Amino acid sequence: MVVQYKCSNCGADMAFDTKSNMLHCNSCGNYEPIETGQSGDFPSDDTYKDKQDDDFVVGHTELFDDEANEYQCNNCGAVLITDKDTTATQCSFCNAPMILSDRLSGHLAPAKVIPFSINKDEAIKAFKAWCRGGLLTPKGFMTADRIKSITGLYVPYWLYDLNGLGEANATCTRVRTYTRGDYIYTETSYYNVYRKVDLNYLKVPADASAKLDDALMDKLEPFYYNNLKKFDLPYLAGYLAEKYNFDSKDLFPRIKERVSRYVDQYIRSTITGYNTTTYNFKNIDIRNKRADYVLFPVWMVSYNYKGKNYIFAMNGQTGKVVGKPPLSIGKIIAWFAGISSGSFAILSLLSLL
Repeated sequence: MVVQYKCSNCGADMAFDTKSNMLHCNSCGNYEPIETGQSGDFPSDDTYKDKQDDDFVVGHTELFDDEANEYQCNNCGAVLITDKDTTATQCSFCNAPMILSDRLSGHLAPAKVIPFSINKDEAIKAFKAWCRGGLLTPKGFMTADRIKSITGLYVPYWLYDLNGLGEANATCTRVRTYTRGDYIYTETSYYNVYRKVDLNYLKVPADASAKLDDALMDKLEPFYYNNLKKFDLPYLAGYLAEKYNFDSKDLFPRIKERVSRYVDQYIRSTITGYNTTTYNFKNIDIRNKRADYVLFPVWMVSYNYKGKNYIFAMNGQTGKVVGKPPLSIGKIIAWFAGISSGSFAILSLLSLL
């Protein structure tokens, strides 16, 4: 089923507006609240549900189930065949926003969403400013005049609430050196150190899309959860969106490894004031308490420079940009030359003192 939101004033298509958090009609300028936005034949039952999945809770919004790959635009009647992971898109013929509601149903329905806070014009402006700030990028890249495309995409994530139990035993030393008469003495004291911690981590994110690079998505963090909303279809109007490729169990090993590092770092932070620390025993156990399926806003930027495409991602909430820009060999050489000459000048000054 295709959901398209029509303006009650003029009948034109409406899209989600980042400033007002309402549906906005670009034709007549009318605004309508999310709660009362028209949704065609889609049911309004978006009650948040918790489903017990083995030993932890999975959060999603229970809607209804169906599956399809071919959709008809309610605006112009054109038939659209989409990628199986697409949940929101635009009609290729009339550019009307289309939400494929049957792909956001049942276990495929997100529990919550962080709406876009940065619109397309603001995203372009922020990206250009980021390009101009590249100290080692070519001058031609810094002009930021080769943006090929910029697309607002809701990326599927799982948010995990986890418990981390850590236990460690270590042998630590404190070394003291002192002089007595003509002799220098070194005194080493040994300590048996034991730590046991019980830690809780809330809303640890992991992107669930197979198409997007995990490392790139991780660098987009943090997302701020004060703007986390209960999922409602109108938030997707005017943007692209994808459903998850990996469920919460698939991603748990990756998130477990990440949180294990957090627990390990915490244990290490509690053992201070020693010259050496040698661990005799360490055990970390990560337990998943619940996992919520959510959508996070991301602007994907395609930039063409000297015939090569570069892909960048921007946090649609904070404006943070990540990606690998081209580097200027000349600027890199000049930068290293500047460091070398600066170091030589400092050494020369010190030799005169």
